[in-house]
Amino acid sequence: MKFCFLLIFSVFSSYLSAQKESDIDAIIKREMSERKIPGLQIAVVQNGKIILKKSYGMASIQNNIPVTDATIFPINSCTKVFTGVAVMQLVEEGKIELSAPISKYLTDLPEKWQAVTVEQMMTHISGFPDIVRLFDPLTGAALKPEKQIWEELKALPMDFKTGEQFRYNQTNYYLLGKIIEKVSGQPFDLFFKTKQFQTVGMKNTVFGDSRDLIPHFAPTYGYRSFIDGKKLNKEKLINDYHVFPDYSRTGSGLNTTAEDMAKWIISLQKQELFKSKGTLTKMWSPIKMNDGNPTSWALGWGITKFRAKHKALGMSGGGRSAFLVYPDDNLAVIVFTNLMGSTPEDFLEELAGVYNPDIVKYDPITYLRTNLKKQGFNKAIDVVNSEKKNNPDFNPGESELNDWAYRLMSRPNQLNDAYEIFKLYVYLYPESSNAYDSYGEVLLKMGNKNEARKMYEKSVKLNPDNENGKTILKQLSE
Repeated sequence: MKFCFLLIFSVFSSYLSAQKESDIDAIIKREMSERKIPGLQIAVVQNGKIILKKSYGMASIQNNIPVTDATIFPINSCTKVFTGVAVMQLVEEGKIELSAPISKYLTDLPEKWQAVTVEQMMTHISGFPDIVRLFDPLTGAALKPEKQIWEELKALPMDFKTGEQFRYNQTNYYLLGKIIEKVSGQPFDLFFKTKQFQTVGMKNTVFGDSRDLIPHFAPTYGYRSFIDGKKLNKEKLINDYHVFPDYSRTGSGLNTTAEDMAKWIISLQKQELFKSKGTLTKMWSPIKMNDGNPTSWALGWGITKFRAKHKALGMSGGGRSAFLVYPDDNLAVIVFTNLMGSTPEDFLEELAGVYNPDIVKYDPITYLRTNLKKQGFNKAIDVVNSEKKNNPDFNPGESELNDWAYRLMSRPNQLNDAYEIFKLYVYLYPESSNAYDSYGEVLLKMGNKNEARKMYEKSVKLNPDNENGKTILKQLSE
């Protein structure tokens, strides 16, 4: 009888596993078709094990090479979570103090930079100007020596008063790399390799960009409507060339596989990268801004869903790679693609919902995305108000709305959809300077300069330190 029961249980479990894999296939194939993604890799971690790893489509279109488990993808800003772990490892060693000013570790800093803390850089509330402004806007390459770029960067004004607002930029993680090197006494890439990659067994993880010869590397593609100054009749798929100066690669610069990333997540949660469980808890927690509100980022982790149930943390990179970890559910989902602008973070929660259907109910953005695709994005405010009547806890997060709208705006055929989400953002957060700044940007892109000016004026009124808003208003008045 016991044998019979075990056999039935085994057959039923196999059926459920096959059904879940079929559901995953359906979602992936739908999204690849809608987003025109050439190639994709997925891995799912549950209860400390990789329960699914699959590859889809073509890694190299021109060479007719399919994606395999060994295909290496650029993960861009997902690199920042590894930098976050590196910093926390040095915190455990007593070599870095999160609340210490960076002047404790670095010299030759402008006066206004010196009091900024390590954790303020990790959560992008430093107010530093973005080093990317000094790189080639087309390729991302540094056209000048690092020393010259550093001197020019220091001469730029602060974007805002430290701790007053959030603004994502690469200067923060460039400087974190400098701190890691200073206190560890070795190049950051070697520190990452010895303290993380080798510990985990990540044999397919390397720093590099389009200039480097990386075995099994998936080139990145992108769709363009304008080439050589000419508007095309339809979008064209082209090779995307990405460059990350070697000294800035703590912000973007890692390449890996979904399987290696899954191993890293398992190792992280098994306390193999940290000495204390409290270190992981600290890393996965926000800090406070000047007004006492929590930051939208944790320490190195940009996707943070601190909700009542199914808390999730993760990161996205380059509009092509993304992952989420659900600590309380012992679940993680990783998706890498070779298409710039495919934004797999849009459907991660739906994939996670295959393994725990309750997850989707607690993610307002996934709920909105699936419902607005059916009802129309112009119904965004109505859908939110309707859902709030049934569920008072239905609160789309400010940063999530902003990020989603920007992802939509990056796609030529979804500019109007982005407009509706930015409009919703302003409706839900009428006291947010960033909401009006973002809304003004989409209005400007749509050619509505008068309304855009009004939005930027409201943004600057709410936050007089909004240098971006002031710059745009000055340009609009010329």
